[in-house]
Amino acid sequence: MKTDNNFIAGSRNDSYAHKLGSLTYVFTGKVILGFGFLMLIWLVGRAPVSSGAFAAAPPRQVKHVLLISVDGLHALDLANFIKSNPQSNLAQLSAHGVTYTQASTSKPSDSFPGLMSIVTGGSPISTGLWYEGAYARDLSPAGSDCKTTGTEVVWDSGIDRDKKLVDGGGIDPAKLPLDPKKGCSPVYPHDYLRVNTIFEVVHQANMRTAWVDKHPSYEMTNGPSGKGVEDLFTPELAASGASRNVKAAEIFDDMKINAVLNEINGKDHSGTRDAPTPNLFGTSLQAVSMGQKLAGYTNELGHPSEILSETLRHADDSIGKLLMALHKRSLEDSTLVIITSKHGESPMDPRKRQLIADTILEGIMKTSHPGALGFAYQDGDLASIWLKEQTQTQKIVDTLSKPENESATDVEEILAGESLKLMFNDPLQDARTPDILLVPRLGGLYMEADTKFLAEHGGFHKQDINVALLLARPGLQPQIIKTPVQTTQIAPTILRALGLNPQALQAVQKEKTRELPN
Repeated sequence: MKTDNNFIAGSRNDSYAHKLGSLTYVFTGKVILGFGFLMLIWLVGRAPVSSGAFAAAPPRQVKHVLLISVDGLHALDLANFIKSNPQSNLAQLSAHGVTYTQASTSKPSDSFPGLMSIVTGGSPISTGLWYEGAYARDLSPAGSDCKTTGTEVVWDSGIDRDKKLVDGGGIDPAKLPLDPKKGCSPVYPHDYLRVNTIFEVVHQANMRTAWVDKHPSYEMTNGPSGKGVEDLFTPELAASGASRNVKAAEIFDDMKINAVLNEINGKDHSGTRDAPTPNLFGTSLQAVSMGQKLAGYTNELGHPSEILSETLRHADDSIGKLLMALHKRSLEDSTLVIITSKHGESPMDPRKRQLIADTILEGIMKTSHPGALGFAYQDGDLASIWLKEQTQTQKIVDTLSKPENESATDVEEILAGESLKLMFNDPLQDARTPDILLVPRLGGLYMEADTKFLAEHGGFHKQDINVALLLARPGLQPQIIKTPVQTTQIAPTILRALGLNPQALQAVQKEKTRELPN
């Protein structure tokens, strides 16, 4: 679906009228309209079109921000797609938008820290959110009486009441970790987040908020107040089959796009109740990421396979539907559209894929240091290790550094001690930071031995973290900015666009996060 040209041109004709108008001169109290009309004709005839004298009017005040994460979308994917599809919706957006080619998502580059970086302005340093799966030394296991502390924390379909249901049946409090400092009460996803979100700030300013995502656990976007998102829709990915099938992923994305269309059209996400179009809203799309995992690329230059190309076109069509809806509601001029991604995927070159069975690391630990492992979360190209006895960190690093173990785990870099503290909080001071990180070579994937995935995300390689970032609205001059930026800068930029103070975000204050340039 292609966007109406008016979305690009904006109200160009209106700008002519605004800038020129009817020239009216008052002489001795009389209005000489005829003279004004002649002057109008003379000026129009003299003004060179290319001089900029009649450029489109400056954009109107932003009243709405539409945020879209095309999960897995690299900066290179966006560039290649626009080049191959110059009439696409993404190409039309880039024609009146700012494209940041060196935007980096969170480290680790997982969906949860990736989204939280976008909506809080902070990294795991301030959010306290390490990964979809992690370990918390200060919380107690689900179903326990809080007599022990230290537990796995996994924010996926595992906390649903029934992951076979479209809505997951909601979150089951019996499956949540417990907080011994708060009467052994369940820790919901929003409770786990240490800082506020843009949804909370916008909501507190009496503006409407909405968000659509892939698990009930994404209620974390509410922020610690639990009230940031007024219209939250979190269908369960696992119930759709979209986690293993490209077509199912496209159907799943269609359901979420329909929810956002309802919101644009003056309804809630279900389409059953009248509601104002949100001031801050959006969704994430999964099909491109699934295409990367199951079909991948043909080479290192990011040329997509046929299946991946189809998912990119589907994402572009989905975006086109939203743009058309904005146009029909006369909302395009007042809406800032942001296209980005929670994470990338690696490797692009399928020849570099190297599977490391997730049983290898645990085998090494059990053999060399029995009982030392608290929790090891291996997903994609990162292994995060929490130890029961943190004083043993150096001894375990020495073991993992042995040539035979480095070869078995395909390690490129081990982060622990001072090297880890240069990037993250000190694990001796922060109950959620892992003690040791294993970063494999590009292409190395810590996964189940029978996986069919060609790529995954989670690590620190450029193909994991260099994501698409495009901000667009009518009236903006197209720009390409190659200065490195972070997706954390999206949050304060959104607040500034809506006329709110970016310093209202706690992570922005703590990490000194700046707004995006230009």
